[in-house]
Amino acid sequence: MKKVFCFALIIFLTACVDKRPEGKVDHDVNRQLPTLRPNRYNVGFLIMDGVYNTEFTAPYDIFQHTQFRKGIKAMNTFSVANTLKPITSFEGVRILPDFDYTQDSIPKIDILVVPSAEHHLDTDLQDTTMLNFVRKVSKEALFVTSHCDGAFVLAKSGILDSVASTTFPSDIEKYRAMFPHLKVKDSVLFVHDGKFITSAGGAKSFEAALYLCEHLYGKEITESIAGGLVIDWNLDSVPKSIPPQ
Repeated sequence: MKKVFCFALIIFLTACVDKRPEGKVDHDVNRQLPTLRPNRYNVGFLIMDGVYNTEFTAPYDIFQHTQFRKGIKAMNTFSVANTLKPITSFEGVRILPDFDYTQDSIPKIDILVVPSAEHHLDTDLQDTTMLNFVRKVSKEALFVTSHCDGAFVLAKSGILDSVASTTFPSDIEKYRAMFPHLKVKDSVLFVHDGKFITSAGGAKSFEAALYLCEHLYGKEITESIAGGLVIDWNLDSVPKSIPPQ
């Protein structure tokens, strides 16, 4: 009788194992996948070792706060990397990625964010797997954005060939030298051309993210988001390059 009971218990426990949504790979049954609500923009942040805190957290803060505004198509925010192991930022913060783009079936990304990282001017540009991921996402994304030297990744992938862009102010000359065929803007905090938004980075990553919010949601919502983060926001006062309205 005891053996029958144990066998039945095993069958019951097996049946109760959490079933992950189809299309998602889960390498660890204890892994916590992010909640991606329907009817929202999916915003994926591409991170790697050496990512700079501000270029990652500034747009993440802005976009995540859209979830607390009513009457808009808010944003789901999540991170993607080439591993599920903790990523260590340049400043030493450890970040646990939500998805591994080399193994997981990644949710469709509507807005790709590429923060700057320590080796975006050298070894990261040799990572063909990452560059191919950026190209693939860019094809269907509504917007592709970069902050600081994240523009080097976009440029190396070839997706900026027909648009204007910018990068970290002191790296403008390196950017021009490495990609002489590009149309490069300087003395601006961000450039919007087509689906691409590139920014100078640093604390000005907030401005570029707020600009995209104003582009999508209008001035009132964006001022509300900025106010919640104690940011003085006035698009008219920001040095920028944007398409004619």
